[in-house]
Amino acid sequence: MPRIKSAKKKMRQASARTAHNRAQRSAIKTAVKKARAELTPDAVENAVRMLDRGARKQQIHRNAAARKKSRLMKRLAAKQG
Repeated sequence: MPRIKSAKKKMRQASARTAHNRAQRSAIKTAVKKARAELTPDAVENAVRMLDRGARKQQIHRNAAARKKSRLMKRLAAKQG
């Protein structure tokens, strides 16, 4: 455990950020799962929006977000025609 005041504060900040980022990553995963299950344009659009936001905020890697978006769009296109 840190003894210095600034180190204690950093530890609090880090744990708060970790909790927030974990919740956001979970929401992204849920949106992607929902989009894969439904394969409707609205669900895919929502998942893409969340993936973009997660990549922008560095909650997930930008290449991982691009890969997931690409695969979702490919599935949607195959389903639609």
